[in-house]
Amino acid sequence: DYLEAHLDCLAGMVDLEIKGEKIETKGTTLYTGGNSQIEDYSKFEGIVVIGENTKIGKNVKLVNSVIGSDCEIGDNCEIINSVIWDRTKIGKGAKLTLDVIGYDCVIGEKAEINENVFISDHCVIGRESKLMSNIKLWPWKVVEDGSILSKSLVWEDKWLKELFTESRVSGISNIEMTPEFGAKLGAAFGAFLGQGKTVLVSRDVDNVSRMMNRALICGLISAGLDVDDLRIASIPMVRHELRSGRYAGGLHVRKSPVDKHQTDIIFFDSNGVDLPVSKAKAIERLFFGEDFPRVPYDKVGTINFPVRVAEGYVEKFLESLNIEIIRKQGFKIVVDYSNGVAVTIFPNILGQLGCQVISLNAYLDPSKLTKDEKEFKRAIDELSQIVTSIRYDVGFMLNPGAERIWVVDERGKLIENDRLLSIVVKLYLEANRDKVKKIAVPITASLEVDMIAGEYEVEVVRTKNSHYGMMEAVLKDPEVKFVGGTKGGFIFSEFLFASDGMFSISKILELISITGLKIGEVEKSLPKLVLRHKVLPCSRDLKGKVMRYATLESEKYRRQLIDGVKIFMDDFTWILILPDRQRSEIHLFAESDEEKKVENLLATYSDKVERWMKS
Repeated sequence: DYLEAHLDCLAGMVDLEIKGEKIETKGTTLYTGGNSQIEDYSKFEGIVVIGENTKIGKNVKLVNSVIGSDCEIGDNCEIINSVIWDRTKIGKGAKLTLDVIGYDCVIGEKAEINENVFISDHCVIGRESKLMSNIKLWPWKVVEDGSILSKSLVWEDKWLKELFTESRVSGISNIEMTPEFGAKLGAAFGAFLGQGKTVLVSRDVDNVSRMMNRALICGLISAGLDVDDLRIASIPMVRHELRSGRYAGGLHVRKSPVDKHQTDIIFFDSNGVDLPVSKAKAIERLFFGEDFPRVPYDKVGTINFPVRVAEGYVEKFLESLNIEIIRKQGFKIVVDYSNGVAVTIFPNILGQLGCQVISLNAYLDPSKLTKDEKEFKRAIDELSQIVTSIRYDVGFMLNPGAERIWVVDERGKLIENDRLLSIVVKLYLEANRDKVKKIAVPITASLEVDMIAGEYEVEVVRTKNSHYGMMEAVLKDPEVKFVGGTKGGFIFSEFLFASDGMFSISKILELISITGLKIGEVEKSLPKLVLRHKVLPCSRDLKGKVMRYATLESEKYRRQLIDGVKIFMDDFTWILILPDRQRSEIHLFAESDEEKKVENLLATYSDKVERWMKS
């Protein structure tokens, strides 16, 4: 009705005044606001209304359409019978027919939007994507490059497509993640676990996390389960408590660390490991089928608030460290808590380790749980300046969930994640000479790790490129005592089977104490290879084809098929073709001893992947 009303007005069926300068030429009537720039009128048809400060490129076809103020329309676009709201940017060669686009949207180059598509505010439509007819997009939606979208991105349809991503359910805060959804999901989880069981739940400090936590609890107790609510707690603490065996399962609600508009619900099995895919799918079936009973009023579960959980965690934490050797060093460190949950427990631990600490962002703040690239760089720069200006030993930054760390060495240099893995491997093996037989790292990790491990005659086991894959390495093989990640997460099995940023910091201090080596000294002494990463857009339906071609391509080389396809060209040179589990993307990782070899390898396989997609 909204679109038809605009078309009626443009057709002269409604008596109203249209603002702007009126220009009539070759059967076209054009109304333009102040300061608008129009490169070419030649392809305009019917009645076209353009707002203020809008730029229209060359060779643009505009037919019976309304364009808002402060918009940008790229060259060679085609917009027919459509309404574009203010501040929207449309890339070169895009085509729109009978559509309405909201405020502050970005339409990528050569995107095709078919009839009766209604896109809400702040949406991003990727380049060369195609939106089929009669669909709607709610605010803040992103359509990846090259995607074909045939269903509305309103939460019901999204969930129908896929509820779980591995052990996690994610959605837009208070749009997809609503109390109604949380209660239903909690009831489905409860029906899967069974009446009379107990579930452990926790959250971060975000207000939406609190809301969803309580909604999930309501669903769980309606299914007849008891709930132990830790309230604000870190994910490692939840895993540690689940390991006690008292619970049928657990969940943690957090603000997404990568998207400030999104909330994540993470599900755990009874032993604290991420919920396996088979169990996630079973919960999904119950959720969509709504096949879960509500128990009688006298069987509704209870809510409890367990005590001494933090004390038990700290006790096990300190038992797993050589406290005395750390205390003797009298470390001077800087810790950025990123306004996360670690601030509630880690200062006490560092005090018992005898560390002199300067703390940054050491208070809970839900508005600062997600950092963009600029905010992260600013925080690292501040950490670096403090370390160097007062000559402290090392600086650490924790992520808000206290699982990952970033390290600034004594020179004030940020250690990149892949290089940090090599440094920690060196420290760990040097401190545990003749005690370690195996370590594990993801398939994406640098061959620097293998070179270092070779010096100590230690076997390197490769895992899938996920935290679950890293955990599996520890749980399946008792000889694997250490698993190092490529994203700042480390597993030391003497304490926990999963990544814990607080323990990683403490363990690194212990390793420095034992070896007498500083982070910067180790970094300078290690062999250095060149590792690069590139992302290519690839729609979901083409990923299987790309991987089949990659498998065939790799048959003539030495290869690993642990996760994706990893092809070895020589002892130091390899390429990994890895499909993204969530996004419409293919990742290329390449490494060699020379920059030029890496660039050539990425260029060659980028061309091959593009060709495989089009074949």
